[in-house]
Amino acid sequence: MKKTKKSLLTLLVLMLSGSVMIAQQQRIEFTEFDLTNGLHVILHEDHSTPIVSVSVMYHVGSKNEQPNRTGFAHFFEHLMFEGTKNIPRGEYAKFVEKAGGTLNANTSVDRTYYYEVLPSNQLEMGLWLESERMLHARVDSIGIATQKKVVIEEKKQSYDNRPYGSILIEVMKRAFKKHPYRWTTIGDPDHIRAAKDEEFQHFYDQFYVPNNAVLVIAGDIEIENARHLVEKYFGDIPSGKEEIFRPTVVEPPLNGEIRDTIFDNIQLPLVLHAYRTPAMGTEDFYALDMLSTLLSDGHSSRLYKALVDEQQIAMQVGSFPLPFRDPSVSITLALPNMGKDVAELEQAMIDEIEKVKNNLIDEREFQKLQNKFENDFINSNTRISTRANNLARYYTYFGNTNLINTELEKYMAVTREDIKRVAQKYFTKDNRVVLYYLPKSQRN
Repeated sequence: MKKTKKSLLTLLVLMLSGSVMIAQQQRIEFTEFDLTNGLHVILHEDHSTPIVSVSVMYHVGSKNEQPNRTGFAHFFEHLMFEGTKNIPRGEYAKFVEKAGGTLNANTSVDRTYYYEVLPSNQLEMGLWLESERMLHARVDSIGIATQKKVVIEEKKQSYDNRPYGSILIEVMKRAFKKHPYRWTTIGDPDHIRAAKDEEFQHFYDQFYVPNNAVLVIAGDIEIENARHLVEKYFGDIPSGKEEIFRPTVVEPPLNGEIRDTIFDNIQLPLVLHAYRTPAMGTEDFYALDMLSTLLSDGHSSRLYKALVDEQQIAMQVGSFPLPFRDPSVSITLALPNMGKDVAELEQAMIDEIEKVKNNLIDEREFQKLQNKFENDFINSNTRISTRANNLARYYTYFGNTNLINTELEKYMAVTREDIKRVAQKYFTKDNRVVLYYLPKSQRN
């Protein structure tokens, strides 16, 4: 039973969070340039293994959608595998798999990412595949109808029918009223059903263009040869003809606690606090990230020691900021032990946060925290595919690819006083959404 409970919390964390650990094993050397059509290109040469990662990050996520047509970015994550003008329907993935490679894609609120990892002698094929997707993706009635069914079913399986699957949906629609973060990447199935083929075509024409993308090639390559191949396959793709929609909405302060109860198909209750927080890349974000690690990372963390080990009021705890490009939320949650009251558990969570707000963490604990972040950075960027992702993300989000070499310094610049200050500033009653998840059997 204990293993099942741990697995449950692990699943929740994977559903709600993306890692912000960016590797810093050694200085990552790269070359970057722009094509005349606006495509930004980053090349990273590493001959340690005979593989190459070919990836394209498009600067479009769910926040670029319209309120009555949510889920488009995630829809295209699927549709872009349908095939192209020169690749038969259903054959796209087979090119990679037959060459001994892997491929995938993922969507967030801020960007969409496609990649292949291939034997390095298949670099040219990878570039051809991605250029085909950028220029000739099959956006037609057959593919659209097929993928409508797929994404609607995914919503049912991953959100509607999964215990606690609605957490992010329920949190974000309460934490945000104006900003497009108020909906999640999965979107509304009714919007997908109602959308016409020409709406999907317009979305593709607006966002899946070279001047809204970064191409990263990382691994066993020769820089000049890679540059030549990029020009060959991407140089003639025309720039997008219309202005790319970038939301500029500034969400007003929460100005008061929002509290609600969700009755779900679950057996174990859950208590959740979501605090409104600044955007990733800001000084306060780095301090809040370290604060979340202090609170819940591992058995020696503040919340785990107090709530699980000492008070035995919780079976598991978690705390993590959502690393979004605009101001976001930081989530803290706990699963109560059998027979423990959720209100009592919530107060215990608040008490531990108050300790951080009222007292500096001691030097030994702070040093341990710094060591963990440094160690994670050193050890987490060993894979070529991860480096490619990070290079693309730093450029897309910040226009500064070299943050892959320097962001660790921003974490190391955080002080004990900073951690106390951000706890006082953001982890307040008037700045949080509180949700109790209870079994449907407890509904009056």
